[in-house]
Amino acid sequence: MNAPLTNTVALIRSDAEALDVAQALAEVLAPGSAERDRERRLPHAELELFSHSGLWAISVPKAFGGAGVSSVTLAKVIARIAQADASLGQIPQNHFYALEVLRINGSEAQQRRLYGEVLAGRRFGNALAELGTKTALDRNTRLSRDGEHYRVNGRKFYATGALYAQRIPTLAVDEHGNGQLAFIPRQAPGLQVIDDWSGFGQRTTGSGSVLLDNVPVAADDVVPFQSAFDRPTTVGPFAQLLHAAIDTGIARAAYEDLLQFVRHKSRPWIDAGIDKASDDPLTQQEIGRLVIRLHATEALLERAGEFVDRAQAAPDEQSVAAASIAVAEARAISTEVSLLIASKLLELSGSRATLAEYGLDRHWRNARTHTLHDPVRWKYHAIGDYVLNERLPPRRGTI
Repeated sequence: MNAPLTNTVALIRSDAEALDVAQALAEVLAPGSAERDRERRLPHAELELFSHSGLWAISVPKAFGGAGVSSVTLAKVIARIAQADASLGQIPQNHFYALEVLRINGSEAQQRRLYGEVLAGRRFGNALAELGTKTALDRNTRLSRDGEHYRVNGRKFYATGALYAQRIPTLAVDEHGNGQLAFIPRQAPGLQVIDDWSGFGQRTTGSGSVLLDNVPVAADDVVPFQSAFDRPTTVGPFAQLLHAAIDTGIARAAYEDLLQFVRHKSRPWIDAGIDKASDDPLTQQEIGRLVIRLHATEALLERAGEFVDRAQAAPDEQSVAAASIAVAEARAISTEVSLLIASKLLELSGSRATLAEYGLDRHWRNARTHTLHDPVRWKYHAIGDYVLNERLPPRRGTI
């Protein structure tokens, strides 16, 4: 990466500025994407540039000195970065998720302090999910009292971003069985981050293990978590919106690579009787089908962001349910379209496109890996039940 690093953290003040910065940053990040994936080179330098751009702070509310951008804008920013590098698009997802939990459930003192850290350029990772539990929602990690403070014990996996973070928001269950989010400093004694992520896609997200062995946590660093789902809030649809944005960015990246390869590297099929692959009428038909679906995906992502924005402004049972369903629609189509275009990229470009030097297979690997986050078949079920029977979707952040 040729761009110089700086110790100065930019302060973005508007939605328009956030989109402009994301576009400029994406142009810097994109050229090294295939190489980073091929070598599994962790993007430490790129993340410094990313966080110093100010983009990691754009969801901080205006009342606390941030831009307070809309969910529409945030989704577009994530999609644009994911188009440049899918792993870099995913790494801050749980950072923004933790900031939304903080906005919903944090005290004013917690918000002022933790938002201040983000404005100063600090990154939050995550330690939410676990392996070996009965379901993906079950948690064995425990938060226990230690005088006026707490201790955390447990083991986490899929800890995207923890490897690169200064704080690791960790989901733990307290003595009453309630989920709490502990914003644990990366250097806390007893906390260990292990780079053991071996997924065939999203290879540089650092989504490995976090071990917590009697880790001390200040009481001021613990924010209620479960209560964000016991009442109607936007924590769930907000998180899912960012996942849809990542997949939308992957779809756009695969599409752009498809156009470039067919225009400049592919050979026409012998039966077409033409000189250029781009003049093949069957290829043109297929690409026409793909671009329609891509445009629909991008439109549904923006629409979903609008629903989340409305629910954030006036959260109630109906507005949050409508936001969840709108986001589920965006997640369903972005799942299918990212996989479709990433596969068609190889089919329509021809055998040459499979050469390792191009790294085009990463788009399918990234899409297939990330879209497994939540099963799309259950999104269709929730959407159908909602429109047919007016049954509200469950509030647990998985639809």
